[in-house]
Amino acid sequence: MRLAIATLGAFVPIKTWALWAFVASGLIFPIAVVLSRLMRIDFMHQKSSIDDAIAPAFIGMLLFWPMAFAAFWSAIQLTPLILAIGMAMHWPIIGWTYGRAALYSAHAIVRTLAAFVLWVAFPDQRTLLVPASVSVIYLLTVVAILIDVRRVAAGRR
Repeated sequence: MRLAIATLGAFVPIKTWALWAFVASGLIFPIAVVLSRLMRIDFMHQKSSIDDAIAPAFIGMLLFWPMAFAAFWSAIQLTPLILAIGMAMHWPIIGWTYGRAALYSAHAIVRTLAAFVLWVAFPDQRTLLVPASVSVIYLLTVVAILIDVRRVAAGRR
């Protein structure tokens, strides 16, 4: 999804890009629900005391949306940065619930730093480079998670 938004950023004006970025960002959770059902992972109904932290984590992430919308109307160039950072806010808490806080926190920190550096260094390429960096960081994080899961499964943690 982020890669599609990055590609779009190379071809459309920022206002059009931002509208599509809002739609794509809003679709991430429904897509996750559909994928979890297809893979028979019922993350919505798992219950433990740790799982009680997930809803506040997502609520905290959603609180960035008013900033993103305000930026759209008054400082549209901030929109890629706000979306990149805002959509990463829940990662440390989700990582903590999985017992992998360092890995998931690293995702959020690297994502935030990369988005900020690219946003500052390449102002004319913000809608391309910021979401592209998020895509690359997601890919690297997924690889790191898979390696970690295999390590744990092999008893080498």
